[in-house]
Amino acid sequence: MTVILFAIPLFVLLIAIEIYIDKYKQTGHYRANDAITSLSMGVLSRIMAIGHQLIPLTFYILVFDTFAFTELGYSPWVWIAAFVLYDFFYYWNHRMGHEMSILWAAHVVHHSSEDYNLTTALRQTSGAVFSWVFYLPLALVGFAPEMIITVGALNLVYQFWVHTQHIDKLGWMEKWFVTPSNHRVHHAQNRVYIDKNYGGVFIIWDRLFNTFIPELESDKPVFGIRGALKSFNPLWANAQLYSQLAKDSFYTSRWRDKFRVWFGRTGWRPKDVAERFPLEKAPLSSFKKFHPKLATPVTYYSVVQHVILLCITVFLLLTMNDMSGIHQLVLVATIVVMSIQNGFILAGSKLALALDGPRLLILPLLWLGTGLVIPAMLFGGACLVSMIMLVRAVRSSVTLSNMAESMSSEDTNTQVSISS
Repeated sequence: MTVILFAIPLFVLLIAIEIYIDKYKQTGHYRANDAITSLSMGVLSRIMAIGHQLIPLTFYILVFDTFAFTELGYSPWVWIAAFVLYDFFYYWNHRMGHEMSILWAAHVVHHSSEDYNLTTALRQTSGAVFSWVFYLPLALVGFAPEMIITVGALNLVYQFWVHTQHIDKLGWMEKWFVTPSNHRVHHAQNRVYIDKNYGGVFIIWDRLFNTFIPELESDKPVFGIRGALKSFNPLWANAQLYSQLAKDSFYTSRWRDKFRVWFGRTGWRPKDVAERFPLEKAPLSSFKKFHPKLATPVTYYSVVQHVILLCITVFLLLTMNDMSGIHQLVLVATIVVMSIQNGFILAGSKLALALDGPRLLILPLLWLGTGLVIPAMLFGGACLVSMIMLVRAVRSSVTLSNMAESMSSEDTNTQVSISS
């Protein structure tokens, strides 16, 4: 967590630089709605990790203390070996995350973005609770827990920079390392690219185990998943596939299939369920990004709300060890509510926009009531500015809606006159 926390300023700086380059070149690799959703999922992932990261750490320490063949120490060569071997097991963790339904249900969150930029790297799941199993062999060999935590964080930090379309192929690096080019392949939904390029730092594992393919000039990557999310709600993004698997498991008649739904090959569905509840996937040629039209003030309002959310998250991560449980709970609840609310607003929900008024009043009072006095005053000031922006956002949203209805009415009248 410490390595990731220190890397956050670098992440923010690189994202800002990429946004500037994107605007300057007019490449269109950024959309506010998709980028904010990716960042929100990254925030929720870090917050949820606070709770469930103790489970893998506890098991790793237990195996290390009880069953380790030896203790390898902390020499430079041991650190290098730990880094390389961690990436080897990451490859298999990542590969199984694509090939087993219950693991894909968690990992699919990272692939749900229909854009590909540095914010996509931060679109992480909040529910990966099984990945620690893949790294237990490292405990048996004798790599210390704190060493594995560190190299794991470094592995994750490395993967950040490869989520960009502004860097082309990198010559000799393409043979040995994961690069932006060969990782773009991994995020593509083109049939030729499915289940390829799983490496985290080194692409050599993919070459060894026949899962490598280069980025092809003839097949430009189309990003996203075939079962499109069509939502900016980070909670639904994490729950979507679990919901589908639970439904399939419930409705299938064979007990063996109820189990296989979860642990079988990704995409497999029982015949009786597939016939009763068919899932149609449109051909790639007709793919369109989910992009509801919003009034500009609404987009600006959502961006400001996300900046406030990021500030709250950093405050929580930096001070949580000195906070009471109730204060931690209040801040986590604030982050979750703001993430979900903003997701609905970005999807064009007028109800969510209207409900943000009460939210701007209630949450600062909740902070104040639990004793977060100075933070509540700062948060209240931000909410006051947000309220002013919200009034303008609501007005512009109503205007845009009226214009859309007027244009629809004119089109209807035109069709009637033509048919007459």
